[in-house]
Amino acid sequence: MKKMLNWGLLRKSTQVVLGIALTYAGLRHLTTSRLEFQAQVPTFLSDQADLVVLVSGVVEILLGLALVVLWRFRVQIGWVTAFFFIAVFPGNIAQFVNGIDAFGLDSDQARFTRLFFQPLLVLWALWSTGAWQNFRARRKNALSR
Repeated sequence: MKKMLNWGLLRKSTQVVLGIALTYAGLRHLTTSRLEFQAQVPTFLSDQADLVVLVSGVVEILLGLALVVLWRFRVQIGWVTAFFFIAVFPGNIAQFVNGIDAFGLDSDQARFTRLFFQPLLVLWALWSTGAWQNFRARRKNALSR
């Protein structure tokens, strides 16, 4: 007999993994990788690079912890996390455009390839929290009225 994949458990597990990863990344913003994260801040914010890194680190920690413990609000947290990933994307673009070496991305090809991972993070946040499924269900319900 074939055993079916438990999608609910997989979604919840990937939500926790995303939360842990965000918390870890946020802590690195505040400590060991602070200078490397500053290198990714777009030039129009370069005067405030340290502040941008500190604030984004705190936001990542809060989002990470929320993904792990605030299950009741997972849909809302999923949307906020997805928008956060979109908001920080200009830093990845700046790293590519300006040819900045950071986090082992030391070639234009590596920096360009990195750009394709940000949309995957957005999708991960929306899928693992059920935010996208919730949106589709609400839309379908609204259209059927």
